[in-house]
Amino acid sequence: MKDILNRLINHDILTKEDARQVLVNIAKGEYNSSQIAAFLTVYMMRSITIEELEGFRNALLELCLAVDLSAYNPIDLCGTGGDGKDTFNISTLASFITAGAGVKVAKHGNYGVSSKCGSSNVMEFLGIKFSNEADFLEKSIDQAGICVLHAPLFHPAMKNVAPIRRELAVKTFFNMLGPMVNPAFPKNQMVGVFNLELARMYGYLYQNTDINFTVLHALDGYDEISLTGATKTISNHSEGILKPEDFGVNNVRQSEIVGGETIEESAKIFMDILKGNGTEAQNNVVCANAGIAIATVNGLTPKEGFDKAKEALLTGKGLNALIKLQKLSAA
Repeated sequence: MKDILNRLINHDILTKEDARQVLVNIAKGEYNSSQIAAFLTVYMMRSITIEELEGFRNALLELCLAVDLSAYNPIDLCGTGGDGKDTFNISTLASFITAGAGVKVAKHGNYGVSSKCGSSNVMEFLGIKFSNEADFLEKSIDQAGICVLHAPLFHPAMKNVAPIRRELAVKTFFNMLGPMVNPAFPKNQMVGVFNLELARMYGYLYQNTDINFTVLHALDGYDEISLTGATKTISNHSEGILKPEDFGVNNVRQSEIVGGETIEESAKIFMDILKGNGTEAQNNVVCANAGIAIATVNGLTPKEGFDKAKEALLTGKGLNALIKLQKLSAA
């Protein structure tokens, strides 16, 4: 690690293989926590290259506990986090709406590191069981339309990094990696990222795979469709700009989509929306994100996807997906 750190301090960049090897060595416990913290800090002070990101991704996919859900052709809806906006759990809610609309979801998530309340914090509070058992996950996706893949159970290699990330409490390149290392290797992905540079890197990396993808970045900084303004989209076929009017809705204000201060508050907002008691702004933001996921899988327009999402929310199909998952978790 000393050699790697010296190279990075001298503004060298790592090859794809060097980057892969560093993460493999971290997983093996070959570096102490100060060395790992120093390594993470470098990437807070300079941009990561595509080669480095690809090397890190390859290491995590190689080391993960994979689960085969390919029979269900699922999508993952995942944001990088790290946008500093403290919204409510939009992509997690959108995952249940997507499942309610009949599109299978393999939701990769974790506890909040740079946010107050991550996807896993809410799921755990609502009684969802975290498991890496294939039988339970298959039963979940088959019966509820969604399964939750809690990242630490599938990436044991990262146990040496988790406490350091918690102590640093700021976004690191692991935020960038999260959506790319789903252990179910889904062939459909909707990914929200926290800046335009990363959106382009994701687009480039995904174009060299067989994944059907849509990458999103709201131009005012959100790692998802916020409806507070325009959103940049990059997919297999095209790049474009999505505006609220493309979904047939009005702009929302930032204050209308903030999250709770605590996990309890976040869970209350989550359930209010899923029960159909959300505000118009909350409902529209969730359905815009779910709509793009549905459209990505089924080849629909954003408005067609949005309408299917709205129907799934307002008829309680999204809520039903959560209730089924809660029952399976309690069994």
